[in-house]
Amino acid sequence: MEKSVSRRGVMVGAAAFAAVLTPIASAAENKVHEVEIESFEFEPAHVRVRLGDTIRWTNRDLAPHTATADEFGWDTEELAQGESGDVIVTEGIETSYFCVFHPHMKGTIEVIS
Repeated sequence: MEKSVSRRGVMVGAAAFAAVLTPIASAAENKVHEVEIESFEFEPAHVRVRLGDTIRWTNRDLAPHTATADEFGWDTEELAQGESGDVIVTEGIETSYFCVFHPHMKGTIEVIS
């Protein structure tokens, strides 16, 4: 016995399929921006990001470091050599940061649309 497929069934199936794919497509558009901490500097010191992107700081120095927002709204916490810390870019994220152990180390984030 063959089962007939209705137009409504096809439309409901197509809508469900599209709903499943939408989050995958959105997640694929978000980028991870790598910032290396080396020789007591953030490299690059200025990153251009979009909402939903991730910034990842990786410590290449022997000394511990952090990436900490100037007003302490976000923080990677202490990163030992070889460790990484991530921050997801959200609406209203603080855009200037420094290392709490070495306050002369500074960086900026530029959120673009």
